[in-house]
Amino acid sequence: MMLEGVRVIDLGSFITAPLAAMMLGDMGADVIKVERPDGDPFRRGHGTNYGPTFLAFNRNKRSVVIDATTPQGRAAQGRLIDGADVLIDNYRTPVLRKLGLDPDELRARNPRLIHCSITGFGAKGPYRDRPAFDSVGQALSGITSLLVDPDAPRAFGPTITDNVTGMYAAYGVMGALVERGRTGLGKRLEVNMLESSMAFIQDIYTNYTRTHVVSDRFTRIARSQCFAFRCADGALLSVHLSTTEKFWREFASAIGADDIAADERYSTHQARVKHYHELTQALAERMAMRPRADWIARFAAADVPFSPIHTVADALHDPQVAALGTAISMRHPTQGEVMGVACPVTADGERPRADMRAPPMLGEHTAEIFAELGLEAP
Repeated sequence: MMLEGVRVIDLGSFITAPLAAMMLGDMGADVIKVERPDGDPFRRGHGTNYGPTFLAFNRNKRSVVIDATTPQGRAAQGRLIDGADVLIDNYRTPVLRKLGLDPDELRARNPRLIHCSITGFGAKGPYRDRPAFDSVGQALSGITSLLVDPDAPRAFGPTITDNVTGMYAAYGVMGALVERGRTGLGKRLEVNMLESSMAFIQDIYTNYTRTHVVSDRFTRIARSQCFAFRCADGALLSVHLSTTEKFWREFASAIGADDIAADERYSTHQARVKHYHELTQALAERMAMRPRADWIARFAAADVPFSPIHTVADALHDPQVAALGTAISMRHPTQGEVMGVACPVTADGERPRADMRAPPMLGEHTAEIFAELGLEAP
C-alpha cells in the first residue's frame, strides 16, 4: 500500500475533509476520524447514525469520540496529533483556534505535521468568515451558471464543489508528503472551495479571457458537439463527437444523415457549433426512428463515441463496470454489507488497498485508539 505507515487525523465533517482523508485511506494510510460526542452531522442525514451519505465518504477509517471542549478531550486530541503525519480539518479559522488547534502551535509541537485546512473562501478577503456548503461554492465560482436555466432557476444535481475541494486537498497532502521525504518538515496547507471550483473549470475562464465569451449551459456542449437523444423505444442515448471530423462523418453515416451532413450549415465543425440547436433538432428526428439497441450496435460498429444514458442502477449493472470490479463490498461487523465505488487508481494493475474497511460506527475504535495513546478511555 502506497501510504502504509502514514497516520492521518480526520477532524472533518460533511464531505470536503472526510473525502480527502478517505482518498488517503484508500491509498493505505491509517486514518483516524475524530468525532465529537454527537458525531459527524452527515451520519444522521437519513435518520440513523450510519446513513448512506456518511458511508460514501468515510471508509477505511477508525472512529474515536473526543470532546475537544473539555480539558481531558483537548489533551487526548493533542496527544493524537503529536503522533500524526497529516491533519485535515474543515473548520473556519476562529473555530480551529477555539478547539485548541492554532496552526502555529501545532507546527511547534509537531514540525513534521502536514496540516491541511479546508475553508469556504480562504484565509483572507471579505468572505473569509462566512459559512459555506457545496451550492455556495458552485454559485460563486460560476459553475451554477453553466447548469441552471436562468428563466426557470432550480437547484439540482450532485455535489461538485465539495468533491473537487476534497480531491485538491488530497492532492496537496500527497505533494507535501513527498516534499517532507526530502526535508523532514511538514507544511501548512490551505484549500478553499471557491478556488477549487474555479480551478475545476479552467477552460471556462480561459475562454472568457481569450474570447470574451461568457459561457452558459450550452456553450461547452455546442463546442464539444455533445448530444442527448431519445430513441424510438423511449430510451436515452448520449453521443459526443468532439472536434474530430472523422467522428462526425461516421455518426452521420451510421444514422443515415448524409443529407444533413451535406447542408452547408453543418459542413464544418465551426458551422456545427454556430448552428448547434438546429443541428440537434435535425439529428433528434433521425434518432427517434430506431430503438436504442439498434443505434448501439451501429455506433459500436462505426467507432462512434456514445453511451446509453444510465440511471445509477443501470451503471452498477453495466458489463464494463462488472469487468473492472468497480462496485466493491465491505462488511461491517454489526451493520452488515456496505457497497462502495472502488478507488479509480490502480498500481501495477491492482487497487492500492486490498483490505477495505467499512465505514465505522460512531466511536467504534475509541477504546482501541486511547489504548494506543497510553490513555484511559473516557
